[in-house]
Amino acid sequence: MLRGKLTSGGDGSNPIGTYASAMAPQAAGERREMTADDVGWLLSLIEALGVRIWIDGGWAVDACLGVQTRRHGDVDIVIEQRDLLALVAALRSHGYGAVARDDTRPWNFVLGDEHGHEIDFHVIVLGRDGAGVYGPPDHGVLFPAESLTGSGIIAGREVACISPQWQVAFRTGYAVDETDWADVKALSERFGIQMPDDYARFGSE
Repeated sequence: MLRGKLTSGGDGSNPIGTYASAMAPQAAGERREMTADDVGWLLSLIEALGVRIWIDGGWAVDACLGVQTRRHGDVDIVIEQRDLLALVAALRSHGYGAVARDDTRPWNFVLGDEHGHEIDFHVIVLGRDGAGVYGPPDHGVLFPAESLTGSGIIAGREVACISPQWQVAFRTGYAVDETDWADVKALSERFGIQMPDDYARFGSE
């Protein structure tokens, strides 16, 4: 789940549509995990559809590091609004349905199946400057263009993902925990990124 701060800005030219009608509730299984093979299956499905996504969240950290560092309960993806219905329909045909959450929005929701596989969607509309408007345009929340330039490896497969610098930046502005610390520490050390002040307490422990 995307928990950090995104950048404010944008001209508010493209509203985010509502996709609730494209999803049907379905219970998730007891085991909640997205393995590298599960992500690989999703990437193959997306490639067959001709859709572009960016990996975000914990899997984006591991993609940039080139190695899986921990178990992942889901996979976060950033997807353009224009491609959303095609991917949702394809996933529904494979048994995916809406996972109930208190913070579900048309631009941020989770689909899961009965086997405990979950995909966390972050829906954007790309502007002329390459930035992704996230949520209602009048909220002015963006994935900056530079954040959409990352690349990495998952199970030997090259993937587009959120860039390391912006992964670190997005993991600020909320009550960070030990998992955030491990992710940010690994990215900061590998890519020479300054550690945000939010993590000062971890360095002194």
